[in-house]
Amino acid sequence: MSEQLALVTPEPKAWWERLFREPARPEWVRRRPSAPWLVVATVCIGAFMGQLDASIVTLAIPSIKTEMNASLAQVEWVALIYLLVLVGSISAIGRLADMLGRKLLYTYGFGLFTLASLGCALAPDITWLLAARAVQAVGAAMLQANSVALIRTSMPAGKLGKAIGLQGAAQAVGLAMGPSVGGLLVGAGGWRWVFYVNIPAGIIGLVLGWFLLPRTQAKAPRVRLDWIGLLLLMPATGALLLALSEASRLGFANPLVAALLTAALAFFAAFVFWERRAPHPLVDLGLFRTGTFSRGITTGLLSYLVLFGVLFVTPLYLEAAQSMPPVQAGLLLTILPIGLALIAPVAGTLADRLGARVPTTIGMALAAASLALLAFSGGNLWLAGAALAGIGVGLGLFTPANNATVAGAGHTHQAGMVSGVMNMTRGVGTSLGVAFGAVLYVLASGTATTGGHALASSAGFELAIGVFAAVALLAAILAVSGKRQAA
Repeated sequence: MSEQLALVTPEPKAWWERLFREPARPEWVRRRPSAPWLVVATVCIGAFMGQLDASIVTLAIPSIKTEMNASLAQVEWVALIYLLVLVGSISAIGRLADMLGRKLLYTYGFGLFTLASLGCALAPDITWLLAARAVQAVGAAMLQANSVALIRTSMPAGKLGKAIGLQGAAQAVGLAMGPSVGGLLVGAGGWRWVFYVNIPAGIIGLVLGWFLLPRTQAKAPRVRLDWIGLLLLMPATGALLLALSEASRLGFANPLVAALLTAALAFFAAFVFWERRAPHPLVDLGLFRTGTFSRGITTGLLSYLVLFGVLFVTPLYLEAAQSMPPVQAGLLLTILPIGLALIAPVAGTLADRLGARVPTTIGMALAAASLALLAFSGGNLWLAGAALAGIGVGLGLFTPANNATVAGAGHTHQAGMVSGVMNMTRGVGTSLGVAFGAVLYVLASGTATTGGHALASSAGFELAIGVFAAVALLAAILAVSGKRQAA
C-alpha cells in the first residue's frame, strides 16, 4: 500500500486546535549546529526515566503490600499492568504519531506520565494505584514509541548509530540506578517517593521537548485508525505476557499457561490475517519481508531475553548459593548495565563507520562467551564480575547497531510505526527472559536432590545461564548471516 506524505499542516481555526498542532522550535535552536544533539539529549531523559521506573518500582512492592493491606496477587499487578498496557498500546501509538506528529505525542507523553506518577504517589488504595499505573504506562508508550523515531528523523545518517548508542546508554544507566535509588527512596521516605521522583524529571522533559524537538516534517496521511487490528493485537500481547508471567511461577506445562499461550497464538494469527487485508493497517507487515528488518527484530528480542534473564536469575543464585546480602548482590549485578552504558556510545560510532554486522556479531558472540564463563564461575566473584562486565560490553556493542538498523527501515513517515514494533518486541523479550529464567532455574534446582539448597541453586543457575549463552550464540549467528551494510 502506497501512502502520500502529508507535509503541510493547516492553520488551526480555534484555540483548542492549537493543542493538537506541533509548535516550531525557536529559531536560535533550529540554527544551532548542535540542534540534532539537543534532540538526542531530550530523548535520553525519557529513555532514562522509562528504565529507571521499570526497575525502581519492584523495590516498592513489599512496602505497598504492607501499607495498603493488599494481597500478593494484587501488588504483583502494580508491575504487570504497566507492562501489559505498555506493550499492548505501543504499536497503535506509534501509528498515531506518524499521522499526528511525533513531537506532539512525545511531549504529551511526558505530561501524561508525570500526572499519572502524581496519581500513583497519592493513591489512597490499591485500585487507584493500579488505574494510575495503567495511565502511566500509556504515557510511557507515548515516549517509547517516538524516541527512536525522533532520533532517526533528526540525525544525519552517518551519526545515527552514535545517537542511538547514547540513548541506549541512558537506558542502561536508568536500569543500573533503579535498585539503588529505589532502595534509598523507600528507606528514606516510603514507597510513594518512588513515584514522586518522576515529577521534576517529567516537567523538565516536557519543557525541553516543547522547545527543542523539531516538528514532524513528513507525516503519514490522517486515516481511520485500524481499531480491529488494535483489538486483536492487545489481547494477543496481553495473553502472551500473562502466560509468561504465570509460567515463571507455574511452569509452561500448567493448563492455565497452555490456555493463555493458545489464546495468544490465535489472536496473533487473526491479527496477521486482518493486517494483510486492512486498508490502513496498524503494522505494515511488508516490513518483515525485508531480511534486515526481520533479522534485526528477532535478534533484538533475543538480546533482551538474555539481558533480563540474567538480571532475574543471577540475584537468586547470589543470595541462595553464595549467601550474599541483597545490597551486595545488587551492586555486583550493576556491573552489567554499567558496561553496557560505557560501551554503547562508542559502539554506535563504530556502527556508523563499519555498518551493523561487525558490532552486532562481535557483541553477541562476546555475550555468549561471557555467559558461558558466568555459568561455570563456580562461586568465584571475580570471575562472575568479569563475566557480567563482558555481557554488558557485548550487549552494548550489539544494541545501538541493531537498533539503528531496525529504526532505518521503511519510509520516514513510518518511523513511529517501526519504533513501536521495536519497543513491543523488547517488552516481549523482557518477559521471555524472566519466564524462561524462572522455569529453568526451578527445573534444575528441583532435580538436584542431593547436596543441599546451595548446590540445587547452583544447578538451576548453571542451566539457565547456559541456555542464555546458547540464545546469545544463536543471535550472533543470525547477525553474521545478514549482508554487510554500507557504513
